[in-house]
Amino acid sequence: MKNIEWEKLSFAYSATNYNIRCYYKNGKWGELEVSSDENIPIHMAATCLHYGQEAFEGLKAFKGKDDKVRLFRWEENHKRMVNSANGIMMPEVPADIFFEACKRTILLNSEFMPPYGKGAAFYLRPLLIGTGAQVGVKAASEYLFMVFGIPVGPYFKEGFKPVDVQIVRDSDRAAPLGTGVYKVGGNYAASLVSGGKAHDNGFAAALYLDAKEKKYIDECGPANFFGIKNNTYVTPKSESILPSITNRCLMDIAKDSGMTVERRPVAVEELAEFEECGACGTAAVISPIKRIVDLQKDGTEYMFRPDGTAGPVCTDLYKKLTGIQLGDIKDKFNWNTIIE
Repeated sequence: MKNIEWEKLSFAYSATNYNIRCYYKNGKWGELEVSSDENIPIHMAATCLHYGQEAFEGLKAFKGKDDKVRLFRWEENHKRMVNSANGIMMPEVPADIFFEACKRTILLNSEFMPPYGKGAAFYLRPLLIGTGAQVGVKAASEYLFMVFGIPVGPYFKEGFKPVDVQIVRDSDRAAPLGTGVYKVGGNYAASLVSGGKAHDNGFAAALYLDAKEKKYIDECGPANFFGIKNNTYVTPKSESILPSITNRCLMDIAKDSGMTVERRPVAVEELAEFEECGACGTAAVISPIKRIVDLQKDGTEYMFRPDGTAGPVCTDLYKKLTGIQLGDIKDKFNWNTIIE
């Protein structure tokens, strides 16, 4: 048994015992394979290396007070990976292969499953890459699907505490009608420089605007954005934003809690009207936002939580979602799958 300080975990890679792999060759998927190797043998002309044929997912499993392990909304992650695969001409991973790979990764690495009440989770990373060799720009004929899992703590070092965010105007995360709606590595590579600059300026994340007009809010770093005002949950609608499963959960919980939910274009100026704001995603769940600064325009500052505490709505949504994930709250939406 590993001697892991669960409460001190960050969101970082650490070695576990096994990962699961499945190869696509001759037009069909093979059998699942168990590997203890952290490395992938890959052809130097593989399409994932040259032409970006790569998609990934992120989902979590939790151990509850009842000692049961719950895998959260894997079906939605599978659907999103299928959408990403179709978007960049890769074969779809069948649902049974996706789920079984996740399940085996959890069971074979059970000693790395964080205990209940430690503020940690077991993070699964499904990965689909083109491994076939191509020099011309075309789709590969061979692919690898794999899943590895690691114990993780909070994505932002602050945990569930409000963070500062910088609006970015000199960089785009994704082009209109591009790959923004797919979970592919290129979108994240495109955000590294601007995200790094925001960090250097003392901000936890960069808030991107639409690439066409620089008028509407897009993504917030690697997460979706939402704002709260007048008992209404508002989140941006755009063809370049990755559909967040966490955001969908929060919208459902908000509706169930009696709030109005609006998914629509959100102009930058509307930030002045929000009572609370947050960034949401699998890794962070919810990261409340303390203030947003428009450094590259006129230095306008939008302050939401001057006392540094999370707002009541963000707190309520966070507790309800994590409560469902941990099994502390009844799973009325049927989001969890028990792994046994």
